[in-house]
Formats: sequence, C-alpha cells, structure tokens
Amino acid sequence: MEAHKQLTIGLFGFGVVGEGLYKVLQQTPSLRATIKKVCIKNPTKQRNAPAALFTTEKEELLSDESINVIVEVIDDANAAFEIVSIAMRNGKGVVSASKKMIAEHLPEILELQQETGLPFLYEAAACASIPVIRNLEEYYDNDLLHSIKAIVNGSTNFILTKMFEDKLSFQSALLLAQQLGFAESNPKLDVEGYDAVNKWAILLNHAYGIVEHPDNILFTGIQNIQLSDALVAREKSLDVKLIAQAKKLSNGQVAAFVLPQFVKHDEPLSFVKNEYNGVVIESGFADKQFFYGKGAGSFPTASAVLSDISALRYNYCYEYKKLYHHNPHELTTDYYLKVYVSFDDWKYIPREKFEWIEEWHADADRKYLVGVLHAGELLNDSWWKENGSSLILSPDPVIDNIDIINLKKRSLELAGVV
Repeated sequence: MEAHKQLTIGLFGFGVVGEGLYKVLQQTPSLRATIKKVCIKNPTKQRNAPAALFTTEKEELLSDESINVIVEVIDDANAAFEIVSIAMRNGKGVVSASKKMIAEHLPEILELQQETGLPFLYEAAACASIPVIRNLEEYYDNDLLHSIKAIVNGSTNFILTKMFEDKLSFQSALLLAQQLGFAESNPKLDVEGYDAVNKWAILLNHAYGIVEHPDNILFTGIQNIQLSDALVAREKSLDVKLIAQAKKLSNGQVAAFVLPQFVKHDEPLSFVKNEYNGVVIESGFADKQFFYGKGAGSFPTASAVLSDISALRYNYCYEYKKLYHHNPHELTTDYYLKVYVSFDDWKYIPREKFEWIEEWHADADRKYLVGVLHAGELLNDSWWKENGSSLILSPDPVIDNIDIINLKKRSLELAGVV
C-alpha cells in the first residue's frame, strides 16, 4: 500500500465505536480515507448516516476490489475472525478493535499475517486511546522490561471510582456506566474481568513474546468487591483497582494476572479514575514510565482506530519483535501472591492452602485475613471467588520462589529451629 494511496474503507459495525469513527473521519479530510460501505446486522435500526452507506451483506465489502482496508468493530468474536481471515486472504489490510477475537485467535492471526504479508493493526483493542501496543513494539526490549502494570478496563475503573468516591452501590455505578456508554452490552464481560484478561493476553505478546490463551491467565473482576473492602482500604490509605500485571521473575519466566489490587496513594495508577486507563512500564534503564488516557467511549476508541488507519498509509506492520527476534519469555504460575481475603464464614476458607497468614480479623461482621498463596493454586481453584469471598492483592503482591525460601529460612532462624 503506497503512502499516497487513497484508503477506501469497508466498515463492519456501526455501534459506539463504528459511529465514532464515521464522525471522526468526516473531520479529518487530510487522512484521505473514506468509508465506502458499512455492514450491519440490523437494517431497521435508525442511524445517523445516509441509508445508502449500509448493507447487511458482508460480501459487498469483502469482494469489492476498490475497498483496500477493512475496519472491524463488532461484538461477535467468531464473526469478526471470519471477516478478518477473508479480508486478508482477499488482499486487504485490516484494523480491528475486537479484543476477544484477537486474544482467542492470536496463533491463527499471527499465521495469517505471515502468510499474506498484510498489516493487521489493533491498537484500539488494548487501551483505547493510549498507544501502548506500538510503544511496546518499538521502544522496549523484553530483556530489559521488568514489569508492566495497568488499568485496562475503563468500565470497571469507572464503577470502582463511583463506589469509592461517590459511595454509590455496585449496581447503581454499573447502571451509570452503561448509560454513559462505558460498559459493554453484556456487563459480565467488563465486571467479571473477561474484557481485561483478553486485552492482557494481547499485550503479553507485545511485551514478552508470550502467546497464551486468556483461559490460561489467572484473572477475576470486581464482581465480589464489598463496601467493607473499601473501608479497609481507606483505613490503610489505599485504593482498590482492577490491575493487570506482568512481572519478570528471577528465573526469567513471567508472572501475569488480572486481579483486584490495593494501590498506594502515591502510585501513578491511584490517580487513574473513572473511565481512564493507565499503564506503568518499568524497564532496566528507563525506570518507570506512565501512560494515561481515556480507555472507554466512542471517540477515544475511534481515535486509536484512526491512528491505525493512518499507519496503513506508510505500510506499518507489527514486527512482533519479542516473539520472532528474541527468545520469547514463558508464562508461569509457579510463584506466590500476598493477598487480602474478606468473607462471611471461616468454613469456606481453606486455611491449609496458605503458606502463612499474617493477620486475621475474625470479630468483625465481615471477616478478613492477609496471607500468602501459591498462584497455581488460585488458577486451579475457585473457592476465592465463591460464597461471597472477595480476594484483593496487596500493593506489591508477587513473591518469587527464591524469596519464599529465604523468608521461611529466616522465620525458622528467628524461631531458633535452624
């Protein structure tokens, strides 16, 4: 695709993001990109665009030789993957915002790009308006990347902000997020962490060369966070956020998860409120760098799609440097996490699974403890998500195996056993 070539776009989906892109493109004539056709599911719905623009036949877009770019912003992951596959095999570059589709089909998508040599860009699928994929691709060598920690879901962050700062109930905050267009049509995807873990599966590839299905990543959402957890956080001068984290361990493997976490007030992610996203990248020589921007809504997501469309004009492709030009890192669950667990009844808490328990508060209406658990145990078990239990990570939760051995040895020395 030559730099001066006119981009003729076939757009799939005209929801919040699709309509946002349509409006944004009308305001950026310098891009020399126009939407020729929009494929939609429901032809009877009223839309703010000329009726002639719309069709329900996907072939009208995929077989039209004058359309050289397919932009795909639909909810259905299987349909999205089919569209992407046909488009690329028909010689069209693709821009997508479908995180579930990309996360679940990453191996096939990598293959398609190698097979066709065509660009497939999806900045909008990770953190909406924050260009985190391109930064991880271009600027960070994975040998020097110590950790990446982020708020990647604007809806859950909005809900937590409203619960903590405006004292709204969980349900009221969720309803408000839906009314403002921040929450997915199925709120379970946001609230229970599915959206965030899909984004994290995508970003792990660009950060560390890890290609892993989201099912194999430890995660939950904010569905079990209680008002009592907020009060404990306030007592300890902490916030609660849904944090996606990846950290390199001493053996070179990577610990990665998406879990609610206590955040200190002086940490950059503590300043990320409402529908905003934030990413903190820590590397060997650059120390910490903080990216901040809107993570939900029509125009922020459309702006990332627009940026990808613009990049197609100069043949930009992801090189997947961490995957193809380095030794990719390996995901592991063989490490420990320091956790806070609140619960109604002791009988649901398997105390034998804790390496140790540092504190417990059994006298309050809502009981809680702070202790250390093996990450593999959490991935393979679900007691911590059931029976009204709420698990939140401590501010620096990851404990390496080496540190566990040293801590145990130290405690035995203090006890006079060694």
